[in-house]
Amino acid sequence: MTSPRALLLILLPLFAGCQSLSWNDEPPAPPTERLQGEITQADGKLLLHTCQGRRSLELLDAGSTGLPDDAQALLADGGQPLFADVRGSLISRPDGTGQLQLSQVYRLQGEGPGCSAPDFKQLMLRAGGHEPDWDLRVTSQGMLLERLGQPPLAVPYLEEQLPSGQTSFSSEANNQRLNLWVAPQRCVDTATGTVSHLTAELRLDDQTLRGCAYYGGARND
Repeated sequence: MTSPRALLLILLPLFAGCQSLSWNDEPPAPPTERLQGEITQADGKLLLHTCQGRRSLELLDAGSTGLPDDAQALLADGGQPLFADVRGSLISRPDGTGQLQLSQVYRLQGEGPGCSAPDFKQLMLRAGGHEPDWDLRVTSQGMLLERLGQPPLAVPYLEEQLPSGQTSFSSEANNQRLNLWVAPQRCVDTATGTVSHLTAELRLDDQTLRGCAYYGGARND
C-alpha cells in the first residue's frame, strides 16, 4: 500500500508540469501586409487602389497612424489622388469588399512616381531634404548621395542599430566621412508636404543636413 507521503512525491512532478504550461486565451495577432497604391475619397471613406493586383480596400485607422488627417490635408491642397505606402491587416467582408486596418504608414505623397517607381524593390532606404537639396539612396550594393551642383557620391556603408531606436548608415571612403541617422518619427517634407515615417540627419564631413526618410521594398521593417 502506498503511503500518502509517497503518493505526494509521485504526483509532485505532474503538478509542476501542469504549472509550467502557459495558457493564453488571446488570439494571435493577424498577419500584416505592406501595400502601395493610390488613395481616393468616396462617401466619406478613404479607399486604397493598390498597385499589386489593383484591389480596392477601405482604409481603417484606430487613431495610431494619423493617415486620415494627413490624407485630408493633402487632398484639400491638391485635389489629386495620393500615393500611399502602408502596412496593415487585411479584412474580408461577406459582400466581397475588403478593408485594411492600418498599422504603419511609410509614406504619403501628393506628387512623385508612385506605383511606377523603378527601383522600389531594390531600395532599402531613401532619405532627402532641402536647403540645400540632397537625396540619398541605400541598397544592398551601397549608398548613392546626390546633391544640387555636386557630382554623385557612391560609397559602401556600415549599418548599425542604436539603443535609442535610431539606425546609422556610415561610410569613410573616398577621403570623405558620411553618417546618416534615421529615427522612427513622423516627418513632413516642407517643400512637398510628403509625410514619411522616419526623420533623417546626414553629416558629411563638417556639414549637417536634415530631412525625412522611408524604408524601401528591400527592407521588411
